[in-house]
Amino acid sequence: MKKDTIIIADDHPLLLKGLNDFLVEKKYNIIGSGNNGREAYNLITKLNPDIAILDIQMPFMSGLEIAQKCKTNCLDTKIILITLHKEKELYEQAQDLNIFGYVLKEFALEEIETCIKMVSEGNPFFSPKIKELLGDNNVENEALKDLTPSEKKILKLIANDKTNKEIASLLFISYRTVEKHRSNIISKLALEHKTNSLLIWAKEHHDKLI
Repeated sequence: MKKDTIIIADDHPLLLKGLNDFLVEKKYNIIGSGNNGREAYNLITKLNPDIAILDIQMPFMSGLEIAQKCKTNCLDTKIILITLHKEKELYEQAQDLNIFGYVLKEFALEEIETCIKMVSEGNPFFSPKIKELLGDNNVENEALKDLTPSEKKILKLIANDKTNKEIASLLFISYRTVEKHRSNIISKLALEHKTNSLLIWAKEHHDKLI
C-alpha cells in the first residue's frame, strides 16, 4: 500500500522538529519541511505532496493563504492546519477553503495520526476539541434534528459514496426525488450550493448519522 507523501511547515523550530521527529518515528513518509509560508508553498508546488501539515500563521504566507493559492491553482495537496488560535472566524475560513484537517497545537500529538488517516482516505478531520470550544457540535446536532428520516437515510448513503442513481435504486424512489431531497438537506444544513459540499459534510459527520 502506497504511503502518502507529507510535507510539514512551522516557523517555530522546536515545534517543527518535534512534529517531524514524531511522524518519522511513526513511519510516515515525510518528504520535506519548511520554516515559513513561502518555503511551504514552494515545497508543495515542487514536490506535489499528498498532504501538507502547516502552521496557520507563518512569515511571508499564512497556512490559510497557502490553502487559498492551492485552491486557486487547482493543486491536489490536501491541507491540514495546526493552530494555537481558537477564533471562530479562522475556523470558518478553513472550512470555506475546503481544508481537510484542522487541529489545535495543544492536542496535535494525540490527534494528528487520526487526522492523517482520515485525510488520506479523503475524509475531512476538524478537531473535536475546537468544535467543543466553539459550540459547533450543538449547532450541528440542531441542524440534524431538522432532517426527516428519509433525508437522514439519504445523507448516510451520501457519506458512503453512493451516487444519486444508486440512492434512487436502493430506496426505490426516482432520481429527481433524490435530487430534491439533496437540495432540501443542503438548505437545512445551511451549506453552500457548490460541488461536493454535501459529501464533505456527510463524511465529516458520518458518526452522527444513525
